[in-house]
Amino acid sequence: MMHLLLRSVAGCWPSFLPHHSPLTRASFSKAVFYRKMSHYLTEERGRPNSPDFRIYFKTSHGKYISPFHDIPLYALEQQENEILKKKQKRSDSEILFNMVVEVPRWSNAKMEIATKEALNPIKQDVKKGKLRYVANVFPHKGYIWNYGALPQTWEDPNHTDKDTNCCGDNDPIDVCDIGTRVCSSGQVIQVKVLGILALIDEGETDWKVIAINAEDPDANKLHSIEDVRVNRPGHLEATIDWFRRYKIPDGKPENQFAFNAQFKDKDFAVEVIKSTHSCWKALVLKQTTCGEIVCQNWSVCESPFQCSDADAAAVLRAAAEYGEALPLPPEVDKWHFLSQ
Repeated sequence: MMHLLLRSVAGCWPSFLPHHSPLTRASFSKAVFYRKMSHYLTEERGRPNSPDFRIYFKTSHGKYISPFHDIPLYALEQQENEILKKKQKRSDSEILFNMVVEVPRWSNAKMEIATKEALNPIKQDVKKGKLRYVANVFPHKGYIWNYGALPQTWEDPNHTDKDTNCCGDNDPIDVCDIGTRVCSSGQVIQVKVLGILALIDEGETDWKVIAINAEDPDANKLHSIEDVRVNRPGHLEATIDWFRRYKIPDGKPENQFAFNAQFKDKDFAVEVIKSTHSCWKALVLKQTTCGEIVCQNWSVCESPFQCSDADAAAVLRAAAEYGEALPLPPEVDKWHFLSQ
């Protein structure tokens, strides 16, 4: 049944539209991204490679939005000249999802959606006053996929997962895009889910969705984890190795995994995504405690955290002016050779 709270792109839309209702979602697909392959504009503030650098998101109409709360989880049907392109109905396991790219493949800066800041821009993580970079653990250079998050998902730290017996990590669910194209930080792409890996990070469940950019040349031949295993020999093993050892150069122990470090299939992955989407709904509708997470949004109907255009614009006015990038610290290029 079509939800009665639908509004135009100038208003809000319910976060709980059924993903199998493309016609209800088409009303909200008018925002066109500056980059051809995405659907939102970004605005950079501060100096790249510095603690004040931020990537903010906005619609083509100039409305500032949260990539965490305002970009829909399920990929929108595209419109050109307000004429809907009809697509064949997809099953749960074939549906496309929006992915917010935080870290481009081969790069080292640990960029992430700032869940505790107004409008949730992308920023570089800081620990003990220093910007965080992932180490190059031979033979891996930086991140080995385009790394990012699914919007409108939340791994609830107050919820113990029935499969892993660990609570969530208080972040949107992570995604590894294994496509051949190198994306950019702040890019929004549509991805096809292939499977999922359950990392246990310091006692918390930290799901890693394995997906591929729907526009990638290899997307038509990769439909499952088994397809990845057959067509990308060694890729899944490299992914396990990367997640297991990437924190060792920082003096931390190897990460652990649920399910004996085995990948679960795409149907399992979709169920996990649905569960984290439900947790996000409770968060943004104030049906659960949000702690330090900022739920400020522009588009979620019935959310008590909706903000005005003026409030959102004020966040940008307070941000640092954009400036030239600072040089990367030399240790970013260092190789770390670890025993197996």
